[in-house]
Amino acid sequence: MARLAFIGCGAMGAPIAERLIDAGHALHIYDPSSAATAPLVARGAVAASSPRTAADGCEVAFACLPSPEVSRKVALDDGGIAACKGLKAYVEMSTIGSKTIKAIAQGLAASHIAVLDSPVSGGPRGARAGTLSTMVAGERATFETLKPLLETVARNVFYIGEEPGLGQVTKLANNMISAAGMAAAFECSAMAVKAGVDARTLIETVNASTGRNSATMDKFPAAVLTRSFDYGGKLSTMYKDVLLCFEEARDRDVPMWVGSNVVQLWFHAMTQGRGNDDYTALIKMIEEWAGVVVGGNESGPVDRKTR
Repeated sequence: MARLAFIGCGAMGAPIAERLIDAGHALHIYDPSSAATAPLVARGAVAASSPRTAADGCEVAFACLPSPEVSRKVALDDGGIAACKGLKAYVEMSTIGSKTIKAIAQGLAASHIAVLDSPVSGGPRGARAGTLSTMVAGERATFETLKPLLETVARNVFYIGEEPGLGQVTKLANNMISAAGMAAAFECSAMAVKAGVDARTLIETVNASTGRNSATMDKFPAAVLTRSFDYGGKLSTMYKDVLLCFEEARDRDVPMWVGSNVVQLWFHAMTQGRGNDDYTALIKMIEEWAGVVVGGNESGPVDRKTR
């Protein structure tokens, strides 16, 4: 089994790293939070003091990081991946936009490190279950070599093309569609509940009809109707992704009428201090506007003062 590096052990990175460890790989990890690395160390991973020390001596390094700025720093700054010895391939699983991944690919090419642009979809639940999808762009030969590793962490591995950035665009399109579906489902469910429709009955009906989407099929039953709001993704992360998607469209002169409104809705939630909430909690803001609670036995009017 291979000796691998993994950079970024947060909500998405940790369960992906777990699957690599469980597959028998020797994993060297880095995250600035010792609390994040401790469970992986307990499973056999070796914690390092920097991205570079984690990846030194490894042929392949993975990264799953929270923002374009962090990804750029980890790859290209002093103490980062570009200075690693012996590293042959860098798999960037973060959602960071095409400009950032192209800059990383260009910077690491000078160090003879191949880059796979490989963002993932499916959330922490999917990462833990191994049911993620990943959209991969980069040199075909590198992709074929690393495909078995990608299949260890993702059920669905899609090769998008040779050019780094194509994976990012595919992932951002997916997340804008997902966020738009959530927004529509949240608004329409609040409207229906306020009219007197039971929330569970509504979702069951929609899921047997043409309005079903990932929000109604997965997020409502798991985290909205239960009122747990623990699906696994931060609202701030979804806002980052829809904003990146809007910027990709703007840079290509593609109008995005629906997308621009989706960005504004998620941005408004950010201005209300909801960034650290689970993204399914966006419906709480819509419920407050409508004066209802969307939940099985809790459907009906709600007093805003006591909520």
